[in-house]
Amino acid sequence: MDRDSGDVRRTLLLAAVIVTALLLQTTVFADLRLLGARPELLYLVTIVFAFQDGPSAGALTGFACGMAEDFLLDQPKGITALTLTLLGYVVGLLRQYVVSPSPLFPVLLVAVGTFAGVGFNGIVSFLLGELQVSALYLIRIAALSAIYNAILTPLVYPALRRAIAASRAQKVVRW
Repeated sequence: MDRDSGDVRRTLLLAAVIVTALLLQTTVFADLRLLGARPELLYLVTIVFAFQDGPSAGALTGFACGMAEDFLLDQPKGITALTLTLLGYVVGLLRQYVVSPSPLFPVLLVAVGTFAGVGFNGIVSFLLGELQVSALYLIRIAALSAIYNAILTPLVYPALRRAIAASRAQKVVRW
């Protein structure tokens, strides 16, 4: 298999995952709230892709997820894209420091990443005048979203990990 077909498979996988996550987030999980907070599936997707593939893939995934959410949900354009791009890049950088992760590591990584991402998004939105809530409310929503994503991680992480591994270009040795 050549490099171009691997890139096409990777792009199609990313598009399918983003569309699926957006549909689930805006339909099924829109009404399934945990004390007023909803899961942030695109944060979960960005963190998993970044941890599996590194900083550049994480930043690219984060940007695509963020722009898709901004345009679909009629939000100010770029705030979520900025948040998820930075989150994907930072999580991708952390990947090099993890030698052998425990089974709980993805859950903790998603929880901490979601908390930091939702908090950062709220701070940027507040500074731009798009969000008028107290700091305590923002911390509460970020913590509850992090818990919600952590609960969903054992269900989503294995499937995404296998899909990402299957979409990688296979090395071909020619004699």
